[in-house]
Amino acid sequence: MRTVYLGTSDFAASVLERLAQTEHRPALVVTRPDRPAGRGRRLTSPPVADTARGLGIDLDQPDDVNADEARARIAAAAPEVVVVCAFGALLREPLLSEFELLNVHPSLLPRWRGAAPVERAMMAGDAQTGVSIMKVTAGLDSGPVCLAAAEPIRPDDTYGTLAARLEALGAELLIRALDERPPCVEQDDALVTYAEKITAADRTLDPDAPAEEQVRVVRALHPHIGARLPLPDGTFLGVRAARVGDDGRLELLEVQPPGGRPMPYADYRRGHAPR
Repeated sequence: MRTVYLGTSDFAASVLERLAQTEHRPALVVTRPDRPAGRGRRLTSPPVADTARGLGIDLDQPDDVNADEARARIAAAAPEVVVVCAFGALLREPLLSEFELLNVHPSLLPRWRGAAPVERAMMAGDAQTGVSIMKVTAGLDSGPVCLAAAEPIRPDDTYGTLAARLEALGAELLIRALDERPPCVEQDDALVTYAEKITAADRTLDPDAPAEEQVRVVRALHPHIGARLPLPDGTFLGVRAARVGDDGRLELLEVQPPGGRPMPYADYRRGHAPR
């Protein structure tokens, strides 16, 4: 089936790699423009752009995918289906009506619609999450679901380990959806929850919260965003790994000082012991 692929993130790049190995290899990849990133604010390509170049697939990086020129570029590729995966920008009419759009969403919809479904599922203590393949509509992740499959959230999972499994599952379900074209079923709006974007406040551990809850935040934000604790000088200590101690309190295992490298918390404490 002839496809065009809209995606931006590492998650989307992984799904694109797998899709490109099938008969549904995209004729065109559309992603976001290059952005300044890192301390040096160097202009950096989205992961999907790098992957598309490596695969030798035509690439477009419009400022607005809904603009006439961007839509004309998609139309010129003559897609039967436009695949959307972690694109990170709102799709509007007439784009929504001009093409059939299928979205790869890493949650069991209608639970965790929105920007951070993997992180929010882990932070909430869900026993499982999954991937849904849904038709894109004007609402936020509200379209009918064509395929879905669950993935357990293991006690030792971080975002990184869970996302890797969800990437593989998402690619598998997407390919099945394109191969089999299963019917899509409307979501139950009574079961909707929303996965809001991760904010600075979400990253900052609450010392008054139960240790189990704080550990879930650490796991959900590692390694891509990172949890943190405030320091007396107004900076933050990054928290890369933690557990619930024998006394039921939060026990830090690996941290990252401001401007420094990751290290065992025991080493950090030795270097910051009162004199």
